[in-house]
Formats: sequence, structure tokens, C-alpha cells
Amino acid sequence: MNKTRVLVSTSNNPWFNLAVEEVIFEKMSPEHRVLFIWRNIDTVVIGRAQNPWRECNISRMEEDNVKLARRRTGGGAVFQDTGNSNFTFMAGKPEYDKTVSTNIVLDALKLLDIDAIANGRNDLVVQEGDMLRKFSGSAYRETKDRGFHHGTLLLHSDLNRLASYLTPNPKKLAAKGITSVKSRVTNLDQIKQGINHDVVSGALIEAYLGHYEAEVEIEYIAPGDNYDLPGLEEIFQFYSSWDWNYGKTPEFTHLLDERFNWGGVEVFLNVTKGRIQDARLYTDSLDPSPFEQLAESIKGSGYNQREVGAHLDALIASNRANEGSLQEFRSWLMGAIA
Repeated sequence: MNKTRVLVSTSNNPWFNLAVEEVIFEKMSPEHRVLFIWRNIDTVVIGRAQNPWRECNISRMEEDNVKLARRRTGGGAVFQDTGNSNFTFMAGKPEYDKTVSTNIVLDALKLLDIDAIANGRNDLVVQEGDMLRKFSGSAYRETKDRGFHHGTLLLHSDLNRLASYLTPNPKKLAAKGITSVKSRVTNLDQIKQGINHDVVSGALIEAYLGHYEAEVEIEYIAPGDNYDLPGLEEIFQFYSSWDWNYGKTPEFTHLLDERFNWGGVEVFLNVTKGRIQDARLYTDSLDPSPFEQLAESIKGSGYNQREVGAHLDALIASNRANEGSLQEFRSWLMGAIA
């Protein structure tokens, strides 16, 4: 007989919440059916095969303390804040049916007097005037013994911030991987005033338990709690790591150029798993040697401002005669790779 569980995260840490999902899908018995409800503090979540430098405005994210989190499933990049709620369903086979979990979400919204429909394979939409507006997207995974459905619900998310973080700085990137497709979206508070995460969570739980005619104790979880989720701490550390969020980026090249008063510079970077594997710098500067030194020194470093900036600082310290031009080059390159 299947055991019904309801998990509610009281943490807004995206890496913790993604780790809980991973435990549910990979470690939990398929004899458990699970609803997991969670939300993240300001975060851009990218798909498994995406390039964050192509999808995101990394420098703006760093300025605003917005986290980057890579999920295991595919799909596009999304911005999440606490105005966005997430749901996860898992059930063993043959019981698993993504139509059932979709209908549970629709039933929960009906409890809140929101009439929504499933549109296509992944989206939930509402009618807004003469237009259908998306407020929920989903992704799915299956193995031989279980299925997994997770999705988002836009309640009162800041859609202007969504646009700013998912608009990358212009880059000459020749990138392998998946690029996001932007959709017309809306918040449910435009349909139902006063809607919030707690209200939606309660409706989801009610619809879920009603469908399975079950009564269970809600399990509230956060980092450090004593929860029945084997392996969670290790997986939490994995999702928090730079190697997973940036280092799993498919190979790409970055070609950039700029002209200064003292000469022009062209930079070629070949990046694999978030690290610079090859670097070539071309310049018509009267003294090209510092740029040749830099091309050699940054090979193997991370493709980020901190590591490349450290190499530039060392270069400037050892080339005082060219300090002015190298400082100008540093400022430009730091902005270009962010």
C-alpha cells in the first residue's frame, strides 16, 4: 500500500529545495507518493544543459545578490522570488500519471475560485481579456519504477526583475546547449487579489489529500532539521557548488574585441565546464608582451571575474610601465565576461 507524504519547505534556499527534490526522486521508495511545496529567494534557475553566461545577466545578478541554481531537468531559464511557488509530485508506477498531478493543481486553484486550463504539454494558463496568459510551467522525469512532475506558480512575482536577469549582456558567444524561449506570463494576483504562498499551499494540500482520500501529518523541513530524507546533506552540498551551477556548462567560445587610445585588442576564450581551456589575445599595442603573458596565465582558471581579475592584478603589479593601459583593459574585460 502506498504511503502518502506531504513535505513543506520552510527554507527559501534554492539549493536546499532542489536537493530535497533530488532525494524524493532518486532515494525515496516508489511506494511513497509525495507532494512537496517550496519557494526560493531571488534565484535564476537554469536547465541542465544551459549556459548561464548566455542565458543570464551574471553581473547584475551578482550586484543584486541573486543566486544561480542549475536543476537536473531540462527546459529553460526562469527567475524565481518569493512571489513564485513551486510544487513537486512523485508517485510510483503504475500509479504515476502526470494528468492526475496536473488536475490536482487545477482543482486546488478552483478551490480559490481561479479557473485555469492546461495548455499544451507543460503550461497552465488563465484567460486575461482576449489573451491566454501563462502562470505555470512544468517539467517531468520518469524511470522504470516512478514518475516525477514539478512546476511553478506565479502568484505575485516581480516580472520586471524576471526580464532584467534573463536578458544577458550582448556577447559573441558560440555556445552549445539550450536557449530559453520567452513566453507571455502573468501573476495570479491579477486574477485573485490577496493570493499568497500560504493560501496556495493550503489549497494544494487539500486537493492532493482529497484526491487520495488520505489524512497525514504535514512534514515541515529546513536545513539542519531532523528529517527522514536519506543523503540530503550531501546532495545539498552538491547543488550549492560552483562546479555544478557553472562548471557543468556545455563548451563554448567567447570572442570579444575593443579599441583603446593605445591600440586594439581581440580576445578568444575557449571555455569547457566553466574553465578557460585556451586563451588567445591579439593586439596592435606597441608592447604586446603583457597580453601574451595573460593569455598563458589564465589557462585553466574559472571563467569568472574573481579568478581572471586575480591574474590581471598580478599582471599589472609586474608591468608598472603599462599600468594605465592595463587598468583600462582590466575594467573592460571584467565587464565583458560577467
